[in-house]
Formats: sequence, structure tokens, C-alpha cells
Amino acid sequence: MQTFKEPFVNIDRFKNQHAQILDFIEKMRRCSHAGIIEHAEQIAQLIVAMSAVVKLHLAAEDQALHPVLDAAKNRELAHLGRQFQAEMASIASQYNAFARQWNTAARVQADLDGFRAQANQVLRTVFERMQRENRDFYPAVERGVVGPASTSRSISGLLA
Repeated sequence: MQTFKEPFVNIDRFKNQHAQILDFIEKMRRCSHAGIIEHAEQIAQLIVAMSAVVKLHLAAEDQALHPVLDAAKNRELAHLGRQFQAEMASIASQYNAFARQWNTAARVQADLDGFRAQANQVLRTVFERMQRENRDFYPAVERGVVGPASTSRSISGLLA
């Protein structure tokens, strides 16, 4: 049996949840490009489904990942975890407001420009955050160290 000097966290489920969230964003983008009015019901359903994954993901990070990092002897990694957690509060608040605003087809259809603008802003922020976690945070957690950042892909005009 292998013994770990530091608390061990398997972050595969977090990565899988990121993949699910990215898939929801891509499906919303495709629906939007095919016609927001015509696909408003599907868009609203995607937002509701994505919200369930986002809430589960954030709760799991707060209850499982961050406490382990706080207890770790690697102070730099613990600090990085607290930094990512603090930054996420604002992003989560923006996403929750977006999801509450656009969780029905009627609301989406009633304000196409408002939906498009907020979706582009909020979903881009969520996308970029997940890319940072995938590129910088999760590899550091897996290695148990903090290392240099690499490059990541970016997006623009998700629903333009």
C-alpha cells in the first residue's frame, strides 16, 4: 500500500465536470448560432442542466479540494488554492445571476440582445477560468507543487 506524505486528492472528477461544463457551453453556442428564438427552450434547458453541474463542482471543490490544500504542508500550494477559491466567488456570483435570469425560454426570447451580451461575458469568464484551472491549478495540485504557467486556448464571441 502506498502512503502519501501530503493529503491526496484525485481531481479527475473536477476535470470531468469541467469537460461537461465546456460541452454545455459549446451546445449553447451552437444553439445560439442556429437561432436563439428557435432554440430558446433548448438553451434554457442547457442553462438549467449546466447549473446543476456548476453547483456540484463548486461544492465539491469547497468541501473536498480546498480543505485538503489548506491542510497541506506545502504552503505555496495552500496559498494558490485559497487564491483560486477567492477569485471564484465573484465568477460564481456572476454565473448564478446569469442562470437565474435566463433559465426559461420566455426570458431568453424576450431579450435576445441582453441574453447574448450576458452569455458572451459570463460564459467567456467561466470558460477562461476553467482553462486556468486546467492549465495551472490542477496540474499543480497533482504534482503537489506550484510551477510555471503554460499557454491555453482562448475564445471570443461565444454567442455572437
